[in-house]
Amino acid sequence: MADIAAVPLTPTSPPHGTLARAERFVWLTARVLEQRLFAHHFRDGAAGPVETAVEAYRNADGGYGHALEPALRGPASLPAHTARALHVLDSVARCDARRAEDVCRYLTSVSTTEGALTAIRPEAALPAVRPAGSGDAAVRLPGALSATAPVVGLLHRNEVWHPWLFRATDFCWQAVESLDAARPGDVVAAVLFLDHAPDRARAEAAADRLGHLVRRERLVVLDPDAPGARPAASTAPGSVPVHTPGDRRFPHDYARTPDSLARAWFTDAEIERSLDVLAAGQQADGGWPARRLPGAPEPAPAALLEARPIATIEALRTLAAYGRSLA
Repeated sequence: MADIAAVPLTPTSPPHGTLARAERFVWLTARVLEQRLFAHHFRDGAAGPVETAVEAYRNADGGYGHALEPALRGPASLPAHTARALHVLDSVARCDARRAEDVCRYLTSVSTTEGALTAIRPEAALPAVRPAGSGDAAVRLPGALSATAPVVGLLHRNEVWHPWLFRATDFCWQAVESLDAARPGDVVAAVLFLDHAPDRARAEAAADRLGHLVRRERLVVLDPDAPGARPAASTAPGSVPVHTPGDRRFPHDYARTPDSLARAWFTDAEIERSLDVLAAGQQADGGWPARRLPGAPEPAPAALLEARPIATIEALRTLAAYGRSLA
């Protein structure tokens, strides 16, 4: 486990270096889950404490709630919380068959007839504002690629097989292959699916078409020095840094690792410029800005504070995956 005594936590002796500054930020601001996750990825911490921390967010229905995804407050299980749980468990190699079975049972109960997960309004998580006896139907929206694809991709990555997954996979294929005017969030979700879909030839063909779409529709910033190109983040005194929802994405937002299918969409120079932007996004306190969850309401200050350590860990993992020094 990480030795936190090695990290100066007093305001009079701030550390130097990307990783050291980020570590101090995480220990000072993050939830237990993100503290354990940081320790696992960067300080040789064990996976068990991460798994235990995630378990605290699990509900009896097999889903996850309790603001595991910080933008969505409340105790109820929601697909976005479950996607977050799977992402964390996969990152520490603890997405086992037993847990996946429970998760798929929950996903079956909240999916559409075609197997898609729905974009559920955030108020569905708050019992106090749900009409009595209404169930989820009162707040459920149509199936969404952005909600379904990341979950399906992670389950395929972990070689899970379940009846729901077959229907959900068919939905993702249809949605990905019919994208013609996508939003950046849809493309990010599609990549997470395509990177792990079992039919590799089909995935490569779909990714190639999607890459042309991204460049044609200018859904990616290739020149960080162009006016207005860099992500806008709140800078007012006392504010919590957060990217504005209208931000276009950079190459690293699509190709989070060098082995992603989206990596082929960009030249080496474009990737390097993108990573430069990511590295420069570290704030004075050592953390990175959080990006608002699509469809979520104006985030509460507590939600932003909880989201920033997540964004910080993801930024560090992307930089490390591309071999960037964190010293």
